[in-house]
Amino acid sequence: MIKRENESREEWLLHMFRFYANKTNQNKEFKIWVSGSHPEEITSHEFLMTKLNYIHENPVRAGWVEKPEHFLYSSASNYITGKGIAEIDFLY
Repeated sequence: MIKRENESREEWLLHMFRFYANKTNQNKEFKIWVSGSHPEEITSHEFLMTKLNYIHENPVRAGWVEKPEHFLYSSASNYITGKGIAEIDFLY
């Protein structure tokens, strides 16, 4: 494993990954993804925009930022201002 810098929550994170892995037969040592996640086919523009907005709102719901475009690593700023830290392909 590549270790670039210290993570202050390393021990806690490893404990949590092990804890949730013990609750399932699918994982032997660590579980990172939450149960219940599943792929969904994008069948309409409206559904696509619903999912995109949901993703953009995650940092707001977590209390990290007040607006989606304020989260540095979000494409929300690309959609709102036309500028972001990464170049994206717009979905509309």
